[in-house]
Amino acid sequence: MRNESIFFNESESFLKESESCLEESESKFFNKNKSVLRNTYIHINGLSKAYEKRIWKHGVDSWENALEKIDNLPLNSNKKELLKIGVEESTEMLNCGNYRYFSNLLPTNEHWRAYPEFSDSVAYLDIETTGPGRYNEITVVGIYDGKKKEAKTFVKGIDLDLVPEELSKYKMLVTYNGACFDLPCIMREFPEIDLNKTHFHVDLRYPLNRIGYKGGLKKIEREMGIRRPDELEGVDGFEAVRLWKRYKIYKDEKALEKLLMYNKEDIINLELIIEKVYPQIVDEYIKRMIK
Repeated sequence: MRNESIFFNESESFLKESESCLEESESKFFNKNKSVLRNTYIHINGLSKAYEKRIWKHGVDSWENALEKIDNLPLNSNKKELLKIGVEESTEMLNCGNYRYFSNLLPTNEHWRAYPEFSDSVAYLDIETTGPGRYNEITVVGIYDGKKKEAKTFVKGIDLDLVPEELSKYKMLVTYNGACFDLPCIMREFPEIDLNKTHFHVDLRYPLNRIGYKGGLKKIEREMGIRRPDELEGVDGFEAVRLWKRYKIYKDEKALEKLLMYNKEDIINLELIIEKVYPQIVDEYIKRMIK
């Protein structure tokens, strides 16, 4: 395992700016805290998005507020009882840290709602493979611990088998296009784990698309002003495949070093991106729902 604590001045500055943005941009529907999860109801039995929308439109901004206003909510008596039971249970589960209660009940495409509550237990995840398709072999798995500011890379033929143990330390995974690529590849490599059942998963590709960021990760980074080191200029997924081949065929350690550097930039930048755009993701979703 290659383990390195990373402290880049530019990245730290960008992250502080992003956190400031997160503090300043809170929807009026969540004005008591930044957590969308604490004003979520679609995981409660019998309450669909339509009912959640009714609750939000009535000015409810938290579970606590929902109980305060429950008598006046535009719900029938049966739905009010389900809401009361669901909110009390959800509060208890969150207070005792039972994250799987939420990750298993929330639709996967709504896992982003839980990011503020579990941002201290996130693995920013990216893999490299022998080719562009999901049925190629994994060569590198990169995992960045945003809390510890520590990046780890696991390499095929060296320590790739340690990946399941490392992932078990986290409650949430953040990827870019991971639902279609990274997670299926990892679960095929390690059939003993089912990441869809054991973790929250935020695939940034889709919420980014909804707020206007489209294309590959490197393109989005450039649009956000995130800079990669000069030595990685021009390195993309196809070059990553070539770097691995040079390492395997010619024992080129410098090629492997460059590949790992490329992978580390991917996982570190995932945190910068989600911290930068999370308020926009929330605002876009609320505006789309409350109209």
